[in-house]
Amino acid sequence: MNNDTICALATANGVGALGIIRISGNDALPIVQKSFPGKKLEKQKSHTIHYGYFMDDVEVIDEVMLSIFLAPKSFTTENSVEIAFHGSPHIGKRILETLIKNGARMAKAGEFTLRAFINGRIDLSQAEAIADVIASENEASRKVAINQLKGGITNEISLLRTDLLNFVSLIELELDFAEEDVEFADRKALNQLLNKIESKLTSLIESFQYGNAIKNGTAVAIIGKPNAGKSTLLNALLKEERAIVSNIAGTTRDTIEEVLHIKGHAFRLIDTAGLRETVDEIEAIGVKKAKEKVENANILVYLTDAGTVDFSEDIEMIKSLLREDLKLIICATKIDEVIPTQYEKVEDLLRNHISHDFDFIKISAVENQNIQDLKNELSSYVEQLKASENNVVITNQRHFEALQKSLDAVHKVKQAISFQISTELLAYELKNSLESLGEISGEFTNDEVLGNIFSKFCIGK
Repeated sequence: MNNDTICALATANGVGALGIIRISGNDALPIVQKSFPGKKLEKQKSHTIHYGYFMDDVEVIDEVMLSIFLAPKSFTTENSVEIAFHGSPHIGKRILETLIKNGARMAKAGEFTLRAFINGRIDLSQAEAIADVIASENEASRKVAINQLKGGITNEISLLRTDLLNFVSLIELELDFAEEDVEFADRKALNQLLNKIESKLTSLIESFQYGNAIKNGTAVAIIGKPNAGKSTLLNALLKEERAIVSNIAGTTRDTIEEVLHIKGHAFRLIDTAGLRETVDEIEAIGVKKAKEKVENANILVYLTDAGTVDFSEDIEMIKSLLREDLKLIICATKIDEVIPTQYEKVEDLLRNHISHDFDFIKISAVENQNIQDLKNELSSYVEQLKASENNVVITNQRHFEALQKSLDAVHKVKQAISFQISTELLAYELKNSLESLGEISGEFTNDEVLGNIFSKFCIGK
């Protein structure tokens, strides 16, 4: 693969002021030279820019600027060229066709970053962080991705692996002298190290819940009986008429999903069909979907009309939707339509019948009353997930699973020491822990894993 010279559009498809095409490989300069007459590119210095015309034989395709990056001082560590052209999709297509005719081939998804990894420019966690930076949609996700790109998680894992590796070496030495019954690795010191590693791994694993909220957004299901004000609340939060509002019960029959950003965090708001028994087949499907959304939500915002006389149906619905890890916010809605004495005791009534902890807010979406209080509650949920003492946040499912495997191996090593089990088992489990940590940086990996990771990248990156 590394013997090929690859090319691809590095900017987004569509019309723009400029477009950029990247070329990387041993023959990058001579391939571009065939279409860039006048200046000898192989005699130019690295990190220089050159003006001229890009040609297809004798035809001028466009007026361009070439940026030259000579090995090893390039992203891929190979000779690389970037062509900046006027941002016409047709011009970009013509330039790519000409480069392929000159001897390059189209890059596969993520192939530039894959080459950077294979050539030692970055490790695997940094490669994944590049994709996360590109995909970041809010300030929190950008900061976390940039920290990982700078080697945040790699540095943490490297320290743990170094300590473990020292003990693995001593345990291996013991195996070489097994017949002499010599102990090179101090078991007490090993236990202390394992406790330290266990604590660090646990902290990183626990950060995944916060990291997942940052990367994928927090799912917020807006639930309630028909006409409780769900769609009106969604519109108020988004400050636009996103959902149809009507006094007719059952207006919302499908789920509506929108993203709301609060203090740099993303929340995926899901407006659902009103929960009630219905003979309408389409509405019944909507009710079923609503319940499914709650099962996958992080936060349940349950709306109940402040003017309700009997809350028994609401209470039963809430109880049927609850689970231990679900954040519950109950909102008494339409407080602008009723006098305070009608809803002043609603919170006490609900707390007497619902044992699950919840926050209670009285709102009017129409009058925008206390909507900011609801936003603050949503934001505080994410902030509380963050472990303040840990600067590295795990956002990647693959990293999370590797850390869990490493922690499981550490637990087995501690048990082996406690029960004075054989040195062979200690060595085996220590190596398992090491390999699991190495999976994160790519020191231990396979082609299938690499293929799966880089196939999700965009072409040109």
